[in-house]
Amino acid sequence: MLMLTDPLRRWDRLVEETQLAAMDAYRLGDVITVQFDLPGVDPDTIDLQIERGELRLNAKRTTGLPEGAKYFVRERAETTITRRVLLGDVLDVEHVDAEYTNGVLTLRIPLSEHARPRKVRVHSTESERKVLTAETA
Repeated sequence: MLMLTDPLRRWDRLVEETQLAAMDAYRLGDVITVQFDLPGVDPDTIDLQIERGELRLNAKRTTGLPEGAKYFVRERAETTITRRVLLGDVLDVEHVDAEYTNGVLTLRIPLSEHARPRKVRVHSTESERKVLTAETA
């Protein structure tokens, strides 16, 4: 019969009840892409909110056990996965695109209009130039 032999495994379980989602973020053109690892998460448990420039992610991973079954070994923990990210005021949070594929949540957030690079036109005042002459004594 299979047995759990690691005496510290119970301590590990307590630590695993809440996990911080691993994250990558990069910019391509005028869009910021943020990716979170959420392996084994049911997409229906993903709660994504943006408020006052802060993105809050919460998701639950459940393992499920058929009724009447008993574990011999249980290493896959049921856990809540969380992450908070400050977005600042340069992103257009009204137009966030979120997609969950193969355990990865991908957010695409465009830069807000006021944060995009602009070309500034420079006007010349050369026509108003004065000619200075030096007087000799």
